[in-house]
Amino acid sequence: MWRYIGTRLLIMLPTLFGAVTLTFAVTQFVPGGPLDQILLELQQDGTPDGESAGGGSTGYTSRLSIDPAQVAELNRLYGFDQPVMLRYWETLKRFARMDLGESYFQHESVWALIRSKLPVSISLGLWTLFITYLVSVPLGVAKAVRAGSRFDFATSVLVLTGYAIPGFVLGIVLLVLFGGGTFWTIFPLRGLTSDNFAQLPLHAKVLDYLWHIVLPVTASVVSQFAIKTMLTRNSFLDEIHKQYVLTARAKGLSERSVLWKHVFRNALIPLVTGLPAAFIAAFFTNSLLIETLFSLDGLGLLSFESVKRRDYAVVLGALYLFTLIGLLAKLIGDVCYMLVDPRIKLQAGGAK
Repeated sequence: MWRYIGTRLLIMLPTLFGAVTLTFAVTQFVPGGPLDQILLELQQDGTPDGESAGGGSTGYTSRLSIDPAQVAELNRLYGFDQPVMLRYWETLKRFARMDLGESYFQHESVWALIRSKLPVSISLGLWTLFITYLVSVPLGVAKAVRAGSRFDFATSVLVLTGYAIPGFVLGIVLLVLFGGGTFWTIFPLRGLTSDNFAQLPLHAKVLDYLWHIVLPVTASVVSQFAIKTMLTRNSFLDEIHKQYVLTARAKGLSERSVLWKHVFRNALIPLVTGLPAAFIAAFFTNSLLIETLFSLDGLGLLSFESVKRRDYAVVLGALYLFTLIGLLAKLIGDVCYMLVDPRIKLQAGGAK
């Protein structure tokens, strides 16, 4: 197993290299570089009016009517006066020692920014994962036991309808209905806590947090039910028709004992081994739209704001970190598969 893990870790390097290289190349030529954004803000703060920001370039030059000496100083300060390949090489060296750089606009290290946003994104991701499994696994088992019944058909229609509704659209509907829109003012529009959260007693803090998390978590989880529910159902149905189940029934074991002592363990293997990937998906996939919609100050909103402001240090650093986490989650999932099912042997070329 350790040889397999070492091989997989080595295979991650080209993937990380490709992701960083592609993103770095895009940031060099996308219209409107970070220097243009900085100069535009300076201009809006009182610098004489000039022309609008021009397209990006490898040197991040700007056409704004700013003192050329000031532009040159900013180029030197942020390293934009260096050749592209030198900046690219410096970026690779920094990432190799896990130095993600410093934000151009917030004057903090990318690590510090990510750490400050992690609690919000982890909170949203954990609740999404917990509720998804809490609902989907029992529902999938019930559907498998009642396969072909009206209950099976009705719940399939229900979860597939939820799957067809994008989380962002559902979030808008929830805000309109329950967030002080056209109908009822029941839940807050933004944030995870109230402004006076620090002054509240402990029980009030818990209630305030739960009150704020209802709408964003609901918008995140509804579309997740279908995948886990149908996966559980189909996995149980596949196990129920295997020979060992027929043998257990022939020995006189009760249906409950057969289901929970024999079928349950084997049927849950795909769900258990997919848990790391499911957490990453809940953590990142919906975070951008949901956090932006509900004004949650997490990693999704940080990424959105960084792209909008052309804060490429944060964009590159966050993408590198997220790619690394995703690759490690996939590796952990494969190792979990082997631990749960001893029949699986991991080799350098994959699982067998």
